[in-house]
Amino acid sequence: MTDRDDISTLARANVRELTPYQSARRLGGNGDVWLNANEYPQAPHFELTAQTFNRYPECQPKQVITRYAAYAGLRPEQVLVSRGADEGIELLIRAFCEPGRDAVLYCPPTYGMYGVSAETFGVERRTVPARRDWQLDLPAIAQSLDGVKLVYICSPNNPTGNLIDPATLREVLEMTRGRAIVAIDEAYIEFCPQASVTGWLAEYPHLAVLRTLSKAFALAGLRCGFTLANEALITLLLKVIAPYPLSTPVADIAAQALSGQGIAAMRAHVAGILESRAWLVQALQQCDGVEQVFASESNYVLARFTDSATVFKSLWDQGIILRDQNKQPGLAGCLRITVGTPDECRRVIDALRALPAAAAPLNSPSKEPM
Repeated sequence: MTDRDDISTLARANVRELTPYQSARRLGGNGDVWLNANEYPQAPHFELTAQTFNRYPECQPKQVITRYAAYAGLRPEQVLVSRGADEGIELLIRAFCEPGRDAVLYCPPTYGMYGVSAETFGVERRTVPARRDWQLDLPAIAQSLDGVKLVYICSPNNPTGNLIDPATLREVLEMTRGRAIVAIDEAYIEFCPQASVTGWLAEYPHLAVLRTLSKAFALAGLRCGFTLANEALITLLLKVIAPYPLSTPVADIAAQALSGQGIAAMRAHVAGILESRAWLVQALQQCDGVEQVFASESNYVLARFTDSATVFKSLWDQGIILRDQNKQPGLAGCLRITVGTPDECRRVIDALRALPAAAAPLNSPSKEPM
């Protein structure tokens, strides 16, 4: 191939230099215990009821919007549905950020798609590292807001699992009035619903809340997410969204998941995950080689290991796939473990017990996960 045939030279410079987001599936692995993507460990059962595959779907399927609005305690005009919350992240950049001029701000360690999406659109990525307790550094944020049009905050935060203090969230919203949109990512909010900020929308016209059916609703493969905001903001996002963001089968299943029966099933999923999480945290705390297990308000647990590389590879070789967080700021030695089924949680602990560094007997937890 000659230089004239190298089509990469035709690509935008920022795309040529872009490091794509390393999703769990891109990282690969060959296992039977997948605990690296914060998915629900068992597949729910749905049957398609829609048959109008010869027609284009609605841009914003009415039944999905109406049911999610009722679930979130909002009006339908305050809800936009998209291909996962990841599309919501991008729509905000498209609507509010001028490439080459504006910036987005986020606080690592946090979800990697904020930065990847900004870079894809040629928008500056500005980071303000979180404090050691993973709360936001308010003075540093205030000093970094010049030119920022969009602030992303993840709460519960991925991968640390902690909630951002609500008083801190309010301070960020106050300091950004008239300056920037604040997008609070609530992908994991079903595991701590009392912490949602959707009730604040009436106070803050520049607030957007990102949600998803991927986690507690057990529908990661569906790719269905939501942006919740005031009507004026939703109207702007509707200008830049694709004509048919949700396929007919996706809208069909999403509507079923948001029925009364579907929401009850989700809450049962959450209750089971919380019980298994408590067992997993207790068991991890008793494993040799585990330096710290961090409190979590989500469906995953972050732990720091004395030798995380050995732990990660040993479990990988046994078909137990975790998520390595060593490259995230402040997370040296840390692995993130999705809360799986009770049997999967036991397999993690059994594998850790069998490691040479963890050979000493454990003080067994009082009971197995239910």
